[in-house]
Amino acid sequence: MNILVINAGSSSLKYQLFQMKDDSVLAKGRVERIGMETAILTHEPAGKPEVREVSEILEHTTAIRKVLALLVHPEHGVLSSTSEIDAVGHRVVHGGESFKNSVLVTDEVKMEIKRLFDLAPLHNPAHMLGILAVEANMPDVPQAVVFDTAYHQTMPAKAYLYPIPMVLYRKHKVRRYGFHGTSHKYVSERAADFLGRPLEQLKLVTCHIGNGASCTAVMGGESVDTSMGMTPLEGLMMGTRSGDLDPAIVPYAMGKEDLTLGEISSMLNKHSGLQAISGISSDMREIVEAMEAGDKNATLAFDMYEYRLRKYIGAYAAAMNGLDAIVFTAGVGENSELLRKRVCEHLTFLGIEFDEEANRKGRGEERRITTTASRVQVLVIPTNEEWVIACDTYRLIHPEAN
Repeated sequence: MNILVINAGSSSLKYQLFQMKDDSVLAKGRVERIGMETAILTHEPAGKPEVREVSEILEHTTAIRKVLALLVHPEHGVLSSTSEIDAVGHRVVHGGESFKNSVLVTDEVKMEIKRLFDLAPLHNPAHMLGILAVEANMPDVPQAVVFDTAYHQTMPAKAYLYPIPMVLYRKHKVRRYGFHGTSHKYVSERAADFLGRPLEQLKLVTCHIGNGASCTAVMGGESVDTSMGMTPLEGLMMGTRSGDLDPAIVPYAMGKEDLTLGEISSMLNKHSGLQAISGISSDMREIVEAMEAGDKNATLAFDMYEYRLRKYIGAYAAAMNGLDAIVFTAGVGENSELLRKRVCEHLTFLGIEFDEEANRKGRGEERRITTTASRVQVLVIPTNEEWVIACDTYRLIHPEAN
């Protein structure tokens, strides 16, 4: 069975084609600059040379059509016909309180995703474009949607409610939702397998650290708290996002700098975080390079980033009244040796015994970066959100396999 996984953005589209029989990726790629005459389609078929095309792609329906054409291309393709695609799975950022699990796409589901546009105005409308584009190109193929927020629907009210008038929750659903749910779910399950212990018996802090970053407290296999909130802006310091701050800063800065709502939102989402403090970049690799060259602002940015991450780990250990393991994943979490080292060196009170050699080795592999005697284990587990989407899609169209 072949399942196509789609992650549609407002001007981009990423895809992976999975063969579920042997868990292999037949092809993957991306379309960038949708809406322009110079859109770029990059196609990577397994065992064949990469293909790169530049052409006019003005909307998502055309993007999907071009992707399908490459998947069945005589030279660059991996299928003989698009009829060999059994289902399509989509990433959808926000499911609100409506979706606690992944679901098949129906007219009712599409209506509910549209109703949630206000909660994720930068993401959900783009995901809907992807769903409609697949419908236009493959009207008879079943589609599924997998929500970033669904995994966190197990949080108790004491964790997801904000201490503000309840009318805002009752009328407008203002609450913590959390994101990166597919990643946190995947790495927590992999951590249990790695440790050889039942997930239901573990207390974990999973750290999805990329350009966007979040921590989740996973107790008994369920999310009980997470750092991102109603939107992906809350929580950790990120590449260009501020993370936690005093809410009074917003009206204060708007008044002092004569900023509009759109401008303050742009400042907090696109011009803050590592980018703002370092003045150099939102990329951790460039920050570390500048640190090593003696740049004080880069050093400050790194120190703030590590400090805030470490605070969340400590807070979640307290929230769960214990901790068995910390898991690092995503771009920065998987690749920044220095960040992992600094975090571990500052958490020795938890009984962490850091293994520097293990931290340096095994890039791209699941591994332990603490000694076996360490009271709290620290793991590096590469995430695979697309695989989670493919698996959920498979289960929805084949419920007998559950």
